[in-house]
Amino acid sequence: MDVALDLGIAGEGWCPKGRRAEDGEIDGRYPLKETPRADYIQRTEWNIRDSDGTLIVARAPLTGGTAATARIASKLGRPCLVVHPDDSDTPDRLREWLQDHEIESLNVAGPRQSSGLDPYEAAERLLRGLLADR
Repeated sequence: MDVALDLGIAGEGWCPKGRRAEDGEIDGRYPLKETPRADYIQRTEWNIRDSDGTLIVARAPLTGGTAATARIASKLGRPCLVVHPDDSDTPDRLREWLQDHEIESLNVAGPRQSSGLDPYEAAERLLRGLLADR
């Protein structure tokens, strides 16, 4: 969402009731609507449902909520791509996937920041590189 806002790209999505996040309340500058429940899984499902596809940026095998994201995308029949941000072919694979599935509204997911895998920095670097070409 930060990359979209910085580049003037419209963004929206869902967050848990109360704008709940693992590190406190989600800042109001993010254009997110609250789900009726405070649980993360409803937010995850609604973001998958309301996007054209889901990109999962992860360095390790999918576990926990990240694995649930992939399962929900499959259950809903929605396009989902899992990438390792440091693989040299990731940008090309992502561009091809976006084109093949005609993705205009992208849901980006990954492990929690507390996982210690730097998911924010990895996704930000990948998305900035991708969107710099547009």
